[in-house]
Amino acid sequence: MAEKRDYYEVLGVTKNASASDIKKAYYKLAKQYHPDVNPGNAEAEKKFKEINEAYAVLSDEDKKAKYDQYGHAAFEQGGAGAGGFDFGGAGFDFGDIFSSFFGGGFGGGQSRRGGPVRGDDIYARITLTFEEAVHGCKKEVSFGRVQKCATCGGSGAKKGTSAETCKKCGGSGQVRVQQRTAFGMMQSMRTCDECRGSGKIIKEPCTNCRGTGYVKITKKIEVTIPAGIDNGQNLSIGGQGNEGRGGGPSGDLILAVSVKPHAVFERDGFDIYCEVPITYWEAALGAEIEIPTLEGREKYTIPEGTQTDTTFTLRGRGITRVGSSTRGNLYITVRVEVPKNLSGEQRKLLADYAATFGDKVTSKRESFFKKFSDFFK
Repeated sequence: MAEKRDYYEVLGVTKNASASDIKKAYYKLAKQYHPDVNPGNAEAEKKFKEINEAYAVLSDEDKKAKYDQYGHAAFEQGGAGAGGFDFGGAGFDFGDIFSSFFGGGFGGGQSRRGGPVRGDDIYARITLTFEEAVHGCKKEVSFGRVQKCATCGGSGAKKGTSAETCKKCGGSGQVRVQQRTAFGMMQSMRTCDECRGSGKIIKEPCTNCRGTGYVKITKKIEVTIPAGIDNGQNLSIGGQGNEGRGGGPSGDLILAVSVKPHAVFERDGFDIYCEVPITYWEAALGAEIEIPTLEGREKYTIPEGTQTDTTFTLRGRGITRVGSSTRGNLYITVRVEVPKNLSGEQRKLLADYAATFGDKVTSKRESFFKKFSDFFK
């Protein structure tokens, strides 16, 4: 007989995992390997049973404590006993677990006993200019949405007719099944194969929705974009997703925001950066230069002797934080431009200007190279 795998390994969790982590891991694997999702797949059914066995132990504090101390031996004959896994007993109904996790069972999206089911979220992409993202705006968005059929009012039945209650499940949309396993009788709820979970039988389906009760339409709405939203963020519009079933609420419209790059500004969070070219005489003498801001062009005074790559900070002149009045900073970096293609007169003037410094520049350069004297020996 094949040796049993460690229960923690089966669920893919560590030994110090919390009850919440164990439950999340179980739900994920149970959904992946459930027989309704993998009909006729013997390997998936085997893994599903293994997952259930592991969860039955690790989700129970007493059983988990015994397993941590004795391992699988705690549940062999003479330990917890072959009846240690009561999958069909009270307090461990897989039907209830799957129903709450999957929105009402497998295949059909209908809640157990016809209860309300929230509609799915819809995902779409919206592209903004830099200015639209910074200042906020209104944009029209077009997207596909599933909603009740207007012709039959969501019943799925042809106009003038009505659906009948399913006799097999009594209108609940679910049937209880029992299955004998190596761990005893396992009881769970399955989607009724007669009505496919709807609880109703439609003999004359609506021609518009073909009996589903729902149709897909293209909808357009105007969306308010908040000031300060950034590239890669999501914007959620409540209630604009697919319409819910059985009286359940609609899902949300989730917009993935894409922002086009700007020709001048670069953004980092709520701060913005830009480079401004200046002449070498403006750098040497100091000057009032023109700089770009989010509000337009402005005058800014740089001090004399400003070196290239010097950065000046304008606090509170960056991007407004979403949902707040506070703003990031604007960083202006100056680049000193060296003139090219000088005329003869300009070259002479520069030469005369350079001569006024005498050997100051040469002395400074020699001092610089003395620092590397050992390297050049």
